[in-house]
Amino acid sequence: MKKKRFPYIALTLLAVTTTTGCDGHSENPMPDNAIRVTTAEVTAITSENAISGGQVTGEVQTVSEFGICWATTDNPTISGSHNVGAGEASSFACYVTGLSANTTYYVRAYATTPEDTVYGQSRRFMTLAGSDDDMSPVGGDDGQDPLAATIYLWLEDNMAKITEYTGSQGAYQDPPSFRPYMNYFPVDEGMTIKGAVLVCAGGAFQFRSDRMEGTPVAQWFARHGYQAFVVNYRVRPYTMEEGSLDLARAVRFVRQHAADYGIDPDDIASVGFSAGGILCGDEALHFDGLVNGTALASDYRPDALDGVSADVCTIGMIYAFYGRLSVASTDVEEFRASKIPPTFFAYGTRDPFYRQFQACADAVREAGVEVEEHEYEGMPHGFGYTHEEWMVSFDNWMSRIMANN
Repeated sequence: MKKKRFPYIALTLLAVTTTTGCDGHSENPMPDNAIRVTTAEVTAITSENAISGGQVTGEVQTVSEFGICWATTDNPTISGSHNVGAGEASSFACYVTGLSANTTYYVRAYATTPEDTVYGQSRRFMTLAGSDDDMSPVGGDDGQDPLAATIYLWLEDNMAKITEYTGSQGAYQDPPSFRPYMNYFPVDEGMTIKGAVLVCAGGAFQFRSDRMEGTPVAQWFARHGYQAFVVNYRVRPYTMEEGSLDLARAVRFVRQHAADYGIDPDDIASVGFSAGGILCGDEALHFDGLVNGTALASDYRPDALDGVSADVCTIGMIYAFYGRLSVASTDVEEFRASKIPPTFFAYGTRDPFYRQFQACADAVREAGVEVEEHEYEGMPHGFGYTHEEWMVSFDNWMSRIMANN
């Protein structure tokens, strides 16, 4: 069990992850209250979403609600767009959602007490100009050829779901006809194959950030000896649990075709970023083994693939944790009872979820699970494939885990 902290300074990377906006803030006068609110830096900016948060100090026990609010004008308030935080008011993070592309926004943290609502400083940022949508399927093969570029995870007339989605909405990532699939990136011919890794991009369960956390990551691992797959799981309006079932089906498919991929069926790992990592954790906690679609949908008809285990040998939590969106789990007993696999954590100290990553990793370790933890000094949320050091470390970690299977 290791815990490492790595100093890391890279102005180019910070430009990729944070200076897509103005990274400015207004110095608004702070009221003289029993509490003080500080707004966190805005990171992981896309065309539609971002992450901020805050800290509340002082008489925190008086706070009844806390979160962030945003608008296209300075000094936003909770009378407009806002998200309520979860966890501890002393350090929290929230997603800024439903944004328009190429637009300047202002965000503030807030905390409400019986007397008043107190705001932090206003921070300014600009959303990206283009959509961060993932790549559409190419070369799809509905016959489930394991070597096809695109592999669909469910039969068209038998997909476990609980969401009734009949009409496409402008804010939704996928149309009603969307079928979860994965893109396959094979190891080059003649290269030694180490195992398989399934990649789940993040995106607050609202979109899949393929360009930063999907295809380039899978390509890197394919170049380093892993049969790599990008799992295009369901996002809004679907639930996290439906997406977890998609990942379970992907694991089953790879295990069923282990001989085709030249791997040991036990050498399958998953790695996820932000919400994608939370999804990997939910799959390991609730949808591993032989748990199938009937766990959510009583009308689902189990098929031959459901007789294959959905266990993974390890999980890579890249600025992610076990739990749910914005809230890490520290349930040691659940981790112990669920027999979660060895877990690799990598995150930056400038991430607003920083303390939650630490707390989750500590709880997983306390549950008797092998943990490797990498903290990158000065790194924000959303660095994805641009910070190669975590990929090198995860490669070494997976190689050792798989060698011992």
